[in-house]
Amino acid sequence: MKKTRVLLADDHTIVAEGLVSLLEQDFELVGRVDNGRDLLKKAEELSPDVIVTDISMPLLNGIEALRQLKKTKPDVRVVFLTVHADVSYITEAFRAGAAGYVLKQSAAEELRSAIKAVHEGRTYLTPLITKDFLNDILNTDEGVDSVNVTLTPREREVLQLLAEGHAVKEIGAVLDISPRTVEFHKYNIMEKLGLRTTAELTQYAIKHGVVSV
Repeated sequence: MKKTRVLLADDHTIVAEGLVSLLEQDFELVGRVDNGRDLLKKAEELSPDVIVTDISMPLLNGIEALRQLKKTKPDVRVVFLTVHADVSYITEAFRAGAAGYVLKQSAAEELRSAIKAVHEGRTYLTPLITKDFLNDILNTDEGVDSVNVTLTPREREVLQLLAEGHAVKEIGAVLDISPRTVEFHKYNIMEKLGLRTTAELTQYAIKHGVVSV
């Protein structure tokens, strides 16, 4: 029987190595990446059956990566494996199109079950999240991250990179845009969010889950 092809994304080396050992027992691990940008590239290149990804990753967070993937691969099946149990993260993950959500403190068997379930077309929720709870948060505005309502996708990318401490030139290189365009996006972000300094911008990004401490 053909094994499910899995792409893994996690920027914590020790965690990722442990996951590799775990996943290779039951699945075909086709690739491993440590940031959201490489996740987009490898997903397009390898077309895995299931993607297992953390939410908090450098260059592009997992939720934003999923939003972008859905534009080119609407049927992509993604399981978030994360430490984040907050309502805001759970809400945004499923609104972005997640098929599964597992907490890192869960048993290894739960991740296996999640991968199998989403590959079969089902949604998997960690037992800590009830379906009624999920329906409630998806049908209300609770937990909605205002950064996603206010900013464009490109502005969200620039916001994360700025909050991570990247210089304007570096951001331009990552996004393949000019430094002037980066500055334009930064100006728009500050105006829309009512921020005055880069420090305020970073604090805002942390508060709204764009980056983690």
